[in-house]
Amino acid sequence: MSEAVGRELRELLADRLAGCHGLDPVFARDVAERTARFTRRGGRRIRPRLLWWSMRACGGGDRAQVRVALRTAAALELLQTCALVHDDLMDQAPTRRGAPALHADVTAQYAGTAPGPAAQRLGASTAVLAGDLALAWADDALAGLLLEPGLPRDLAHRLHEVWRVMRTEMVAGQYLDVRGQAMSSGTPARSIRAACLKSALYTVERPLQLGAVLAGADDATTGTLRRAGRCAGLAFQLRDDLDDLFADPRATGKPSGGDVREGTPTYPLAVARALADATGDRHALGVLDHAMGRSGLTDDELAGVRAVVTGTGARHHVEARIARLNRRCLRHLGEAALEPDAAGRLRHLLAEITGAAGRAPDPAAAPRAAALAAAGTEAGR
Repeated sequence: MSEAVGRELRELLADRLAGCHGLDPVFARDVAERTARFTRRGGRRIRPRLLWWSMRACGGGDRAQVRVALRTAAALELLQTCALVHDDLMDQAPTRRGAPALHADVTAQYAGTAPGPAAQRLGASTAVLAGDLALAWADDALAGLLLEPGLPRDLAHRLHEVWRVMRTEMVAGQYLDVRGQAMSSGTPARSIRAACLKSALYTVERPLQLGAVLAGADDATTGTLRRAGRCAGLAFQLRDDLDDLFADPRATGKPSGGDVREGTPTYPLAVARALADATGDRHALGVLDHAMGRSGLTDDELAGVRAVVTGTGARHHVEARIARLNRRCLRHLGEAALEPDAAGRLRHLLAEITGAAGRAPDPAAAPRAAALAAAGTEAGR
């Protein structure tokens, strides 16, 4: 399936690049070709795969549905390019997917020719424009589908409505993320809200909904898939938050501890602070206060943050919550009338992205949840 989406993207991007070269060769080289390369390189193609197996699980898969699904999947990948390029710029992340981030790549290209800090400004501006270009291409791809005379009017309306809402949710989640960095408003409740908008909806729930819509699923089935997707999407973001601290950078494709250095109040960090505050652990609070938003954080200082997240019980609490969310996701899937084989593939995919398969919940989660509740948070829910 990923190969089919790749072919769709190559065809779509070749057409867009031809138009860009006709406008201006420098723009095409610096902006359009970088945007296309980033998109073609791809990641795990999570959103297209979720859309595809949701459609198949809902009984879809005829020739017309496959064509619309592949073009919608390509649009999702372009939307993801927009999100990641802008995200890397806002976080000043140097790498993405094991290669230089787009803004860093442009900065390096012009470092020897642009005067002073002009190369950095050019890199940042190019990343803004590249993300905007990817969003424009994504909208163009979907608009082309919606305008086709053969597409049923009701289907076109439903597709457009999901797409419209999803784009706004993505931006809202990103804003809550950067606002949390600026305001140091890192409560577990606010972290969960940002995670729901940024990942639970955009990454999993909406792609599952798009697949159900393409298959013509009824409202009950679509609603059940959405509930499953919201659980899995939140688990996905919580796993990503843990991986940022604890996973091997060679596996994640980005430096470890980026959230700490950027001052992003992720759920694990917010829970660690809440637990430390509830138990009066001044040492743990001091470590977090010192580290958050410190771009020059050393490896030893980052190791201290890991020790706090583990020692306060926050890491185990988050692992347990991921496991609970995964169980709820599977329970919701079991309630839907789905095609058995495709539903099995969908379950496997959701377990893959949450990283919760085979993990046991922490036996100490209940007392820790009580401590969080005593601290006045929503993290134990």
